[in-house]
Amino acid sequence: MAVVAVYSVKGGVGKTTLAANLAWCAATQSSRRTLLWDLDAAGGAGFLLGVDPRKKRRAQSVIAKEIDAARLIRHTQYPRLDLLPADESIRALDVTLAEIGKKNRIAKLTSALVKDYDRLILDCPPVLNELSSQIVRAADLILVPIPPSPLSARALETVREEVQAEGRKAPPIMPVFSMVDRRRALHRDAVASEKGWPVVPASSAIEQCATHLAPVGAFAPRSDAARSFKTLWTQIERKLAKG
Repeated sequence: MAVVAVYSVKGGVGKTTLAANLAWCAATQSSRRTLLWDLDAAGGAGFLLGVDPRKKRRAQSVIAKEIDAARLIRHTQYPRLDLLPADESIRALDVTLAEIGKKNRIAKLTSALVKDYDRLILDCPPVLNELSSQIVRAADLILVPIPPSPLSARALETVREEVQAEGRKAPPIMPVFSMVDRRRALHRDAVASEKGWPVVPASSAIEQCATHLAPVGAFAPRSDAARSFKTLWTQIERKLAKG
């Protein structure tokens, strides 16, 4: 049982696409009972998995413990892969957490959820507030997507500072180069400077996830993008196994 948070303080870095594809890999490649918990009010994770949104705005009620999370979990079309969807009610989730006054509410909720799942993937919003602090405390691994750019590098340092603030209980961080175009010198140089980081390429197949409403591996299993996600998930599993 492990919680993997896909998190960045910067938007537009491929976070949701990464979370949805890795959740699919966990369920399909590793045959893990997997739950993808969408904590981003935009609801992109559910969209990419082809799960129609429901009109009732009840996601915030899960955080407030006004409703059991199990009642909102949706099955996807993929075996062993479920979704706890987001909706607009969680736009001010940090305010809700502050009002509740529980510093480990997300951790306690994830602890309850992992009883029924082997892997819990969190698609986190690009924020730096009480919610992000609670996500750090709940996670066993923080995955940080980073396009090869100076601004993204600064975002990684911000995440590192936030995680390190937890002291000895801080989870490990795994930076991942995302949207890499090896035709660009800047991208090639960035990848060469951090040879140990996993790489997810810029790819038309990844862009088509939003068209097919499906992870890359489901419609383009032989693509470079699908192979990169599978390789990344294997690396994640190995890191989790080491503790």
